[in-house]
Amino acid sequence: MLLIREVMYCKPGKVRPMVEKSLAISNLMKKGKMGSVRVLTDVCAEQFWTLVMEIEVPTMKAFEEMMEGPKDNPEAMKEFEAIMKGYHDLIERGRREIYKIEG
Repeated sequence: MLLIREVMYCKPGKVRPMVEKSLAISNLMKKGKMGSVRVLTDVCAEQFWTLVMEIEVPTMKAFEEMMEGPKDNPEAMKEFEAIMKGYHDLIERGRREIYKIEG
C-alpha cells in the first residue's frame, strides 16, 4: 500500500478556496468509488498556507489510473475540470511525496 501526499503551498489568503476545491474533489472521488482523500491544512509547517491532500492506493499503477480520471465517465471528468478551473491562481508551488506504508 502506498500513501500519496500532494503538498501545495498556497498564495496568501488562498488556502480556503483551495480547501474547498480539494474537498469537492474528495467528494467526487468518493462518489466515483475512487478512494477517499484526506485534506489537511497547516498549524505549523515548513511554510505558511500549506495544504496537503493524502490518498492511499494499492499500487503505482492504481495511482496512475486514478490520475488519468474516469475514462468511462465523461460527466465526472467535466465536473473535475470545472472544480479545478483556476486552481493555479491559488498555488505558488507544490510537490508530490510517495511513501510505502510499512505498518
